[in-house]
Amino acid sequence: MAEPGSEHGERIAARLDALRKGLPAGVTLVAVSKTRPIDDLRAAYAAGQRDFGENRVQELLDKAPQLPEDVRLHHIGHLQTNKVKALLPWAHLIHGVDTEKVLAEVNRRALERGTPTSVLLQVHIAQEAEKFGWEPDALRRFWGDGAAERYPGVHVRGLMGMATFTDDRTQIRREFRLLRTLFTDLQPHAGWDTLSMGMSGDWELAVEEGSTLIRVGSAIFGDRG
Repeated sequence: MAEPGSEHGERIAARLDALRKGLPAGVTLVAVSKTRPIDDLRAAYAAGQRDFGENRVQELLDKAPQLPEDVRLHHIGHLQTNKVKALLPWAHLIHGVDTEKVLAEVNRRALERGTPTSVLLQVHIAQEAEKFGWEPDALRRFWGDGAAERYPGVHVRGLMGMATFTDDRTQIRREFRLLRTLFTDLQPHAGWDTLSMGMSGDWELAVEEGSTLIRVGSAIFGDRG
């Protein structure tokens, strides 16, 4: 258990400090805390971390009441429409809006609540079929057709994407560059400010290619046992 002040908690704090020193100003660090015990999150919080990312809605809902009110919880996994209503009151930012169907459901539930919901549109940039997301050309057509005006309950902040899981750094850089180009081309309003790309193994490349938000798990909390 990584209680603040414990040996494991001190390692979490040290890794966070090292990561922050390598990040340019303006890049947000989201600590990916999926499957991690609540004490790990508390240790990271004690070290100044406020943004945490969860893949599963139920796990996010279980952890949220156990954390301080100033924690910002990001849903970074694939989102099913039947989970949207429960998620909205707790999510600071939803990263994985990967279809118009999901976007429409988030919009519907946000309008019911009377509170706009911040989201990112997930783009499929990897050479892996199992990863989710809009195809770049399809997203260009969708967004160019006035999508922002059709979903008033949603504040689309930008894009999210995951590169191919590979050791080929040239390919990873190329995929990040594609997402950055799309992000720049689609920029529709002043609130379009978040490009979420880069994880523990490739965040440095992502930052070089223009990421404004990185999602890091094992480089903070250590490898899962």
